[in-house]
Amino acid sequence: MKQCYLVKFYFIIFTNFFMITTAWGISSKQISNATTVQPQANISSKTTISTQLIFTDYHDKIQTATFSTNNILDESREYYHVTTQVLRDGSPQQRVYRELPEQVTIRTGNLAFDALFALAINDMQLNSVLSIRDDAYNNSEPILCDCFETGEKWHYVWTRDISYAANLSLAILAPIKVKNSLEFKLSTYRDGLKKPSNVAGSANGLQIIQDTGSGGSWPVSTDRVTWAFGAGSVLANLPKIEREKFSQKARIALINTIENDRLAAFDKKAGLYTGEQSFLDWREQSYATWLPHDLANMSSAKALSTNVMHYQALKLAERLSNEHGDLTLAIKYQHWAEQLKKAINKYLWLDDVGMYSSLTAGHFDNSPMYKFDWLGQSLAIITGIANAEKRQRILANYPHSTMGAPVIFPQQPGIPIYHNRAIWPFVTAYGLKAAKLGENTAVANSAFNTLIQGAALNLSNMENFEWLSGEPFWLDKNDNKLSGPVINSKRQLWSVAAYLGMVVNDVFGVKITYKGLAFQPFITTKLREKYFSKQKNIQLNNLTWLGKVINIEMYFPENSEQQGFYPVDYIVVNGVRVNGVIHNKDLSTLNHIQIHLAKVKKGENGITSVKATQNANDESIFAPYEPKLNIEKKEGRIGVNIIDQRNSGDISYQIYRNGKRVINNVNLGRWLDREQTDGQVCYSATATFVSSQNQSHHSQVVCTLPAIDILVNQENIQTNVAINRVNKLPVIEHWGSSNDIFHLKKLTITTAGKYAIQFNYTNNSNAINTGITNGVKWLKVYNIEGKLIAQGTIQFPHTQKNHSLSTQYLSTALIVNFPLGRYSMALSDHYNMSYLAKNKSYAAQGGKSGAWNKFNLYSVHLLPLAN
Repeated sequence: MKQCYLVKFYFIIFTNFFMITTAWGISSKQISNATTVQPQANISSKTTISTQLIFTDYHDKIQTATFSTNNILDESREYYHVTTQVLRDGSPQQRVYRELPEQVTIRTGNLAFDALFALAINDMQLNSVLSIRDDAYNNSEPILCDCFETGEKWHYVWTRDISYAANLSLAILAPIKVKNSLEFKLSTYRDGLKKPSNVAGSANGLQIIQDTGSGGSWPVSTDRVTWAFGAGSVLANLPKIEREKFSQKARIALINTIENDRLAAFDKKAGLYTGEQSFLDWREQSYATWLPHDLANMSSAKALSTNVMHYQALKLAERLSNEHGDLTLAIKYQHWAEQLKKAINKYLWLDDVGMYSSLTAGHFDNSPMYKFDWLGQSLAIITGIANAEKRQRILANYPHSTMGAPVIFPQQPGIPIYHNRAIWPFVTAYGLKAAKLGENTAVANSAFNTLIQGAALNLSNMENFEWLSGEPFWLDKNDNKLSGPVINSKRQLWSVAAYLGMVVNDVFGVKITYKGLAFQPFITTKLREKYFSKQKNIQLNNLTWLGKVINIEMYFPENSEQQGFYPVDYIVVNGVRVNGVIHNKDLSTLNHIQIHLAKVKKGENGITSVKATQNANDESIFAPYEPKLNIEKKEGRIGVNIIDQRNSGDISYQIYRNGKRVINNVNLGRWLDREQTDGQVCYSATATFVSSQNQSHHSQVVCTLPAIDILVNQENIQTNVAINRVNKLPVIEHWGSSNDIFHLKKLTITTAGKYAIQFNYTNNSNAINTGITNGVKWLKVYNIEGKLIAQGTIQFPHTQKNHSLSTQYLSTALIVNFPLGRYSMALSDHYNMSYLAKNKSYAAQGGKSGAWNKFNLYSVHLLPLAN
């Protein structure tokens, strides 16, 4: 059948008239002016119409996407779509699809633009399933769920994927299926499992699932709160009865999630939530090279994107609490959200570069790093965390290649393409929303181009692309190991939602919130010139909102030489001019909405363009490797030795003392700290390319004063689990059952001050990149009178299985101020994701065999800290 379509296609091209539309912002050669087709009396329903989008690729070769239909006048068209680009995984270079009954269609006079929307609708439909599956769950057998799967290569429902996809557009286009998918990502505790005493929330524990991931999942990762982004969107699109049911469930799940995240993943001093970056969940791709061997530092670091999602969860919990009459809780969450917004702007904003730091270093450093990600920056803008001034600076300062914005900047050296060196369409879509809010036409035009070219040349809405070429796979001929993206799926759900959202929300301006329906289109003059230049109006048909059908017709003013965008002049609903939000009760069963655009408004056009080559040594786009440190102390002076055997070129180094940068430009070798101190000093360092100022991650922290290690076989340690010896070290193996005891008694503090309490441990429950068995326990510290003076969670993430005697794996820390005296401490159960009922079919540890929160304990580790 595919060969027949291909033959028919070329027959169509050469026996019917041929229409060419140029790609904008990419091709250096203007093939012809854009031509549009509107139904005319002399065009029959069987006339074949063809159009072509033409792009110049990274190699200066022409790549084309050709679209044809032989039923241009039909209400539901069929499209023939052919590309010249070599596709991922050897896929056929042609595809046939048609507009689907009862789904939204567009009529813009541009066949390619209409077809690409239909392509995205078809991709959405292919992701719409009645059952899901994953090799790690339910013995690889299907699980009934009227849901969205995640993509052609991803057949399960993942929390962050469905949440971002829902927010981008799917909550409007398929609200019931989105609701079902979001509900699938909620879980109570397993039957018969008693909630530990230190855990917050209701007895059944209904909460959002953090999927399998780094170090054994939550709370190494805490971006499960992205669920609120999707839930808030779908609530505005559900019928009343469905909404009331889902609203109640969402409120309870959010409260339980928020309260437990506050216990396990909140740094009170900084006012920020800890945990891995949202979406950037492949450690090596966006973290320091040493970090996969020390995931406790990932747990304690703070990420911009994740904190913005915690803010969004708090805002939704506030609103739902108000709706359900719990004003006390609403006020609390409102206050928490306001404080979090202030903390993000205080600790993560880097004024010297005009962007937010995407990530802080971990414990004992905690300083914001000069690392940036487009999702985090964009989310900070669209949630209102960034004010107008910050918004404009971010949009103007974040680097873009010809093909679009990379998801991180600068790029990681020596790491293959996936998150690193990549464009992800869903992230681009959030960048478009940010540009729309900031009225930045340059950034918006880049995003429009990225999304249109990616779908047009790949015949699907792909997971990701290499960021300089825009290709679905880039072969690095100098080092094959750096090629990628290492995996790339067709019809990736959030990429599909990104394209649909671009058209529905950004071009046609549909905005549905709990307040009602509004229209905020953002059509740039460049978008119009390249796709709708001959059109007086464009249409979106058959959008359904709460049982009401909406057809939208958007009218352009006369063409103008001025560059910018078209603001709204006025809106007419069923013949009546309206202002403000439109309520569902005011609509008819079938509605005709006219959006009349005003004359061009200039807008902002600031953008940072990066011209780079596919060279792993290109200092303009890569960061250096982080250095290593060692220290020596003589006569009260501290010598810091910077060791760097991986970088070349002109590099300067920066040294941080106790999380504060103390020197900005120092050479390789020994640096003498002239500040004398008898207390603890902890150092880290970065490397910076002088030419570009691109900076590395921070080195591991080294401290001047040693820790006190109390081995588990000491007399003042009490436990109910046998103590064995492994590699000549005493160890309590598989400690952590709900009833296990670990008490440290008669701890004498002879030097008052601040200490970090950690544990030497190993956790081999699963690999470091997956699982649900991060060890999560609750530590209480008492003074000699038995008064509780400090408490909090301690995390024991998965560790490398090939550990040796010399390897030290340290847990996260509880920071305690100790006056002189004697103390005791007790470690008891908390919970992890294996305690949730939805994980009982998980194949690995913590799944079918039961909840698992165990690890091996070697010693208690007390590190003095600077006061």
